[in-house]
Amino acid sequence: MSSHAIEISLLGRTYSIACPQGQEKALQHVAQQLEVQLISLKARTNSLSREEIAIMAALNTGYELLEEQQKNQDYNKQMDDKIGLLQATLENALVERSVKED
Repeated sequence: MSSHAIEISLLGRTYSIACPQGQEKALQHVAQQLEVQLISLKARTNSLSREEIAIMAALNTGYELLEEQQKNQDYNKQMDDKIGLLQATLENALVERSVKED
């Protein structure tokens, strides 16, 4: 897949970012969300440098991602447990049925 550069603006600076063809809107959406987070952090912490604000935003985003991954793992485990229970129930029903037929 080929990529090309698109421009995004964060905290008043414009950056040229390589972007895979067809993913421009997704990158722009992420950049807009990041801009909101950066502005919010900057407003709360005026004494931090641009780099420190970016690091805080990255840590916040990483933490949110970690939480979502944990939720996915928990959900997958619940579904695996439910599927296992359903399989056991079906197997028991089939065994009972075959015993009654004998």
